[in-house]
Amino acid sequence: MTAMASDRSPESRPRPAVELRRPDGSPVRVLVVDDEASLADLLTMALRYEGWEVRSAGDGAGAVRAAREFRPDAVVLDIMLPDFDGLEVMHRVRAELPELPVLFLTARDAVEDRIAGLTAGGDDYVTKPFSLEEVVARLRGLLRRSGVASARPDSLLVIGDLTLDEDSHEVHRAGEPIRLTATEFELLRFLMRNPRRVLSKAQILDRVWSYDFGGQANIVELYISYLRRKIDAGREPMIHTRRGAGYILKPAPGR
Repeated sequence: MTAMASDRSPESRPRPAVELRRPDGSPVRVLVVDDEASLADLLTMALRYEGWEVRSAGDGAGAVRAAREFRPDAVVLDIMLPDFDGLEVMHRVRAELPELPVLFLTARDAVEDRIAGLTAGGDDYVTKPFSLEEVVARLRGLLRRSGVASARPDSLLVIGDLTLDEDSHEVHRAGEPIRLTATEFELLRFLMRNPRRVLSKAQILDRVWSYDFGGQANIVELYISYLRRKIDAGREPMIHTRRGAGYILKPAPGR
C-alpha cells in the first residue's frame, strides 16, 4: 500500500516558519525505515525539506546498523519489514539509544497493531495511507516533547558553540561575548548562513561589500584574519581555508 502524499510535493510545500534544531544548532537527524523504496524516498525528501538530515533503510538489519552509525534524533519506522519487524528494530536500537522517539508506520488500520506498537514503547503511529504533512507534524511534536530539538528564533544563527543574533547584533562563543565591527559582523553572518559550505572570495566580496573591489580580494583575507583573532583565538578553529577555493565555517570537533 502506498502513502498518500497529499496534494503537494515536498518542494511545493511552504518551508517551516520556525525551524527545529538540536541544542548545538546542528540539523535534526531522522532515520526513515521502510521496505518500499518509493515511499522511503518521498519521506526522505519531505524531511530534508524541513532542513533535517535524513538517512533511510529498507530492512531491520539495515535500520539497526544505520542507527548505530547515524545516531538519529527520531525514527520513522514501518512495522512490517522483510527480515524482522519494526518492534524488534525498536528494541535493538533502544538498547543503545534508550530515549529515541519512534513514530511507527503501519499499512493496517487495526486496533491491535496500534496497541502493540504503543505498548511496546512506540511514541506515536501513523497508518497508511497518510499525508506527508501529518508525518512531519507528528515528528515535530515528538522532537519537541522529547527535548531533543527546540524551536530557534528566526533571528538567531547557531553553529556549534557560536551564536549570532541578527536583531541585537550580539555574538557569543561558548557563552562569552565577542565584539565585532559592522563589517566583521556581516562577514560572520554570511559564513554562518552557509555552514559547511566553501565560499569563494568573489562570493564574499559580492555579499559583504556589495561591489567588486577591482580584484582586491586581499580585503577578504584581511577580514577573515580579523574574525579568526576574535572567534578562534585560544579555541578549536571554526573558520577554515580551502586553498584555491575559499573559506568554510563549521562546528569545532566534538561540537
